[in-house]
Amino acid sequence: MVFKYSVIGLAVGSALMAMPVIAEVASDKNIERINVTGRTFNDYKVGSASGAMRGDIDLMDTPQSVNVIPDFVTDEQLATNLAEVLVNDSSVTAGTTRWNRQVFSIRGFELDSGNGYLINGHQQWSHYVQPIETLQQVEVLKGPSSMLYGQSGPGGLVNMVTKKPTYDSMLDLGFDTDGFGSTRAQLDAGGSLNDAQSLRYRGVLVKQDTKYWREYSANDENQERDRWLGYLNLEFDVSDDVLLSVKYDHTQDKAGIDAGGWLDKQGNVIGERKTVWDAPWAFTDNTVSNLGADLTWQMSDDWKVKVGYNDQQFNRQRLDSAPSLNKGSEDPYKDGYTINPFDRYDDWQHKTAYVDFTGEFSLAGMEHQFLIGANYLDYFYQQQIQKGKSQPVIPGQPIIQQDLDYHQGKLSNPSEYKYYGFYLQDLMTLNEQWKLLAGVRYDEQKKDGEGENSYAVSPKFGVIYSPMANGSIYVNYSKSFTPQGGVTDPLNVNHNTDLKPEYGIQYEVGTKWELFDDSLLLTAAIFDITLENISITEALTASDPLSENGTYTWITTQGGEQKHRGVEVGAQGKIGDSWFVTSSMMYLDAEYQTGDEREGKTPIDTPEWSANIWTRYEVTDKLAMNFGAIYVGERFANTTNSITKDGYVRFDIGAAYTMDIMGKDVSIRANVRNLFDTEYLDGGSDKMVTIGQDRNFSVAVEAKF
Repeated sequence: MVFKYSVIGLAVGSALMAMPVIAEVASDKNIERINVTGRTFNDYKVGSASGAMRGDIDLMDTPQSVNVIPDFVTDEQLATNLAEVLVNDSSVTAGTTRWNRQVFSIRGFELDSGNGYLINGHQQWSHYVQPIETLQQVEVLKGPSSMLYGQSGPGGLVNMVTKKPTYDSMLDLGFDTDGFGSTRAQLDAGGSLNDAQSLRYRGVLVKQDTKYWREYSANDENQERDRWLGYLNLEFDVSDDVLLSVKYDHTQDKAGIDAGGWLDKQGNVIGERKTVWDAPWAFTDNTVSNLGADLTWQMSDDWKVKVGYNDQQFNRQRLDSAPSLNKGSEDPYKDGYTINPFDRYDDWQHKTAYVDFTGEFSLAGMEHQFLIGANYLDYFYQQQIQKGKSQPVIPGQPIIQQDLDYHQGKLSNPSEYKYYGFYLQDLMTLNEQWKLLAGVRYDEQKKDGEGENSYAVSPKFGVIYSPMANGSIYVNYSKSFTPQGGVTDPLNVNHNTDLKPEYGIQYEVGTKWELFDDSLLLTAAIFDITLENISITEALTASDPLSENGTYTWITTQGGEQKHRGVEVGAQGKIGDSWFVTSSMMYLDAEYQTGDEREGKTPIDTPEWSANIWTRYEVTDKLAMNFGAIYVGERFANTTNSITKDGYVRFDIGAAYTMDIMGKDVSIRANVRNLFDTEYLDGGSDKMVTIGQDRNFSVAVEAKF
């Protein structure tokens, strides 16, 4: 279904989606109780982030830059994936979307699929498009977080917090569609299963059929995606002080492959913006399931222990055509291009567990918020692949599908490792103005069958000074580590040598202020991050004595650095009786100091300036208007910084209307993304850049029962 519309028509005729319910904490029991209430219409501002300190500690008492993006905002934006959520934080930049997955960087450092993402504090293998319909909020934890979560990058982490069961019955039904013909149907239900309300549930079902705007060069058909999602969370009050939560979700996600576009040496898209070079028969088919449980025991008013476990099974089949330009060519229409097909099956298994012991007490004239805990990860991966033959392709002609079956292919040796860590953290209140944070962690990683074991100690320190009751100034020091494995190339001088972990060291100074009766949160931070022990691999010359008469051709050393310095500011909350805003801006100076071809260069997809804003203005108690803008500055598309992607500004608008139909709240929302049809390039290198989407109109209907 394709919509024809005008901007004026949309501005006049747009209408609103319904206000989802919110879970809030009751105080009649020691354990957490979730009740359904109406929205306060200040849900742009969130007071705490469970992932930042492994507990619900107020953001004002957190000596770290943290941004919380609530589902209320992303529902207004009709977001359908994690990338559309994270545009609300300018410190997050998007990378490639190749193979139906999404890549992100925080403060210029790319998040690793294995350790850059958390679900309720559990590390999540995030090699796919994360479902967002199950999320209550997304927390962007900025800077090194290894002290609490173990191996991870220096830029930060993304913690996704899922929706919780409700005491009172609720049922939300939603449907949305867009101008390209995509559809999504959602069901979100919750309530108690017994009269005592000691057994509660929350369930989400989603069916999504996406039709993308880009078309395959072979047949002019659009790329498509088919997704099913099921989510169930059960809570049981074992006693007044013991809460058991069991969660299961299952995702089936199959999509055609769009590796992105190619750029010429001037940074221009080769061919038409809408052209997909992959074969129409290429696809990825992801099957992901998570089964987990958490047990919380409130031992007393001041002491609590929480234990959690999650088992993630992730299987993917990828039938890929892997297109590439012919060597020396920048004109596939004239010279054709080449595909290198293969059929591959990937099996990932992530098992995680943790135990946290928290308490509050007074000692030595100070108030302490104390945490001691441990977490564990068991990782397994194995691949089976059958490769086809390289095949020349002429645009506009059918691409012949070779007879490939991964079952007949080579089965790789399994890759397995286990790691565990122990951590200790204490937030000390000296008086009304001063707080100190001190923490340390010890980690071990053991890789089965190999000698690549890693050990690390990760400290964290912070100081908070509150000159006024509504404001704080903080400084922190934190450290991250990422194991690097070993040198496996037999032509490398250091073959079979274990590499040291990469260490990230951050110094941050920031401030946070709550204004207008605590309805608006303003934040600012200055940070300096250095990533150490970067590997440097260089070619040897025949005259180099290390070459040993041609035995070796490469040498790998460590000692390179990557330095990122920047400034962030943000605002979130209510700025008037009917006006709400969430906005952020980042300036970033990033460069390699490696002594090789990267020396002095800026990492790919690292803009110097980026900013965003999303606002809501309530015209009446039933009608609201939205406006948004996203700015991403000039970025480099290759390592040598010879190809540049231009900066751009994208504008979005929306409007929403809520009505009463037969005693039920029904709301309609209409949004326009990329209002002025700006042509821009999103994340990815010059070999697989994501092309920014054309103007798109979407409309949603939601009914609450």
